[in-house]
Amino acid sequence: MKFDIEYIEKLAKVLTDSSLTEISLEDGDTAVTIRKDSPVAIPPVPVTASVVGGTPSVATTVESEVKSESHRGNPITSPIVGTFYCAPSPNDDPFVKVGDEIQKGTKVCIIEAMKLMNEIESDFSGKITEICVSDGQPVEYGQVLMYVE
Repeated sequence: MKFDIEYIEKLAKVLTDSSLTEISLEDGDTAVTIRKDSPVAIPPVPVTASVVGGTPSVATTVESEVKSESHRGNPITSPIVGTFYCAPSPNDDPFVKVGDEIQKGTKVCIIEAMKLMNEIESDFSGKITEICVSDGQPVEYGQVLMYVE
């Protein structure tokens, strides 16, 4: 089956009207992938104003936010778009939990992409301080999966 232009236009409309970021279809030798570019969200920066000697001054708290994020540790990010799985199968224990000590090269999760299970290994040795995604949650390229301190 070849995908006709009307069908592809309908898929693009579905993508536009939904929260999906990508649609991929395969039929034999024919494959179609439609992606929606999502703008990078920049979180608002808290601003505090104070009056010093009758002159207003503005101070941002960006530095404290950066420090609070860096104390989480080193981020392990998703190398691909897919679905995050914390265990090899639904009945197995998770690869890692918060508080676990791991070594560089330890398998920490699986990202499923196009029916392929990709084992993700840590680039760092240390302790898992936070797991940022839930089992079965879709993840984007570069999204932080967990932190290792």
